[in-house]
Amino acid sequence: MTEFLTTPQGRKIAYHLTAGAGPAVVFLGGFRSDMEGTKAIALQAWAEQTGRAFLRFDYSGHGQSSGAFLDGAIGDWFEDALAAVSALTTGPVVLVGSSMGGWISLLVARAMPQRIAGFVGIAAAPDFTEDSMWAGFDPQQRADLVKNGRVELPSDYSDEPYVITQRLIEEGRNQLVLRSPLRIAAPVRLLQGTDDTDVPPSVALRIVDHVDCDDLRLILVKGADHRFSTPDCLALIQGAVEEVLSRI
Repeated sequence: MTEFLTTPQGRKIAYHLTAGAGPAVVFLGGFRSDMEGTKAIALQAWAEQTGRAFLRFDYSGHGQSSGAFLDGAIGDWFEDALAAVSALTTGPVVLVGSSMGGWISLLVARAMPQRIAGFVGIAAAPDFTEDSMWAGFDPQQRADLVKNGRVELPSDYSDEPYVITQRLIEEGRNQLVLRSPLRIAAPVRLLQGTDDTDVPPSVALRIVDHVDCDDLRLILVKGADHRFSTPDCLALIQGAVEEVLSRI
């Protein structure tokens, strides 16, 4: 059953919490995704089968949560995640971050290192507003962003274009995680498809190189794309979570 949490900032966050044994597994979705996605639902089914506590939720402006998507930015969604983890779980947690959720997970791990028992990144995309979006804009797109406060980009997943706001880009610069030391004192597993055109394997390699972690592994899946939702990919996600839990 979907429930709602009001964050300290006054945003209403939709979530689904599965009771079970800890450490709780927390799924953090991607940009414009919601908690009803294939990976989140598959992990919930696994949690129910194994008696594991599991949390999935919608950031503000996503899914069933309050707010408009275009009003949001990385810092807002990080605050939402921090509120959800703080209010709805106790003790150690394993974060499972998909795409943008990987960036949000790293922000949460940096903010509450004592709570992090492990991290599984699925095509994790830290710093993408700066290193992918802004870096990929041509001079006209940058000028349009400054002039109009927004720019439209084609989407591979919808007939509707991606609308990127100036606030998303500028606020994202306050949330970058690959520009300063990042220590994670817990097992980290990164899953990445070689055919991912949204978040290429070079991003995963950059994370491997940057994160200070004694137990970090990257699994490259030949032919997998950004969705990473085939039965084999879902099994890999489950296996990575189980491996992280086994090392706690």
